[in-house]
Amino acid sequence: MITRAIEILLVEDNPGDARLTLEAFKEGKVINNVTVVRDGVEAMAYLRRQQPYSEAKHPDIILLDLNLPRKDGREVLAEIKSDEHLRQIPVVVLTTSTAEEDIARAYSSHANCYISKPVDLEQFLRVASSIESFWLNFVKLPHGAVDV
Repeated sequence: MITRAIEILLVEDNPGDARLTLEAFKEGKVINNVTVVRDGVEAMAYLRRQQPYSEAKHPDIILLDLNLPRKDGREVLAEIKSDEHLRQIPVVVLTTSTAEEDIARAYSSHANCYISKPVDLEQFLRVASSIESFWLNFVKLPHGAVDV
């Protein structure tokens, strides 16, 4: 039984996709706080609690787009998984790319899951619901196990 809000970091540069994701998780059954950052540089600053994110909460899960400005999501994933303070955070790649090389590279970089964003609204909401159902209801997340 979840007794606290699940902290979700959404790394997404597309405002429409970010809004859809926020709405989908707001409608969910699990209490959550979703923080949105718009690029890879912001994501790493947030995770490392650098300004302006010095008070950032340690996320329980990261939803990561691959095609980001300033620092690509592939680089962000590699940095997260090579950092002893961050590597335990599950990373769900949520991206428009269906390229086999992106899928293989994400898993080689230790992504925990790879999901291609559907373009249809109803399918997108189903994907968000599936993420919530699996990652926030069934999986035991290492909240607070490592504090940066």
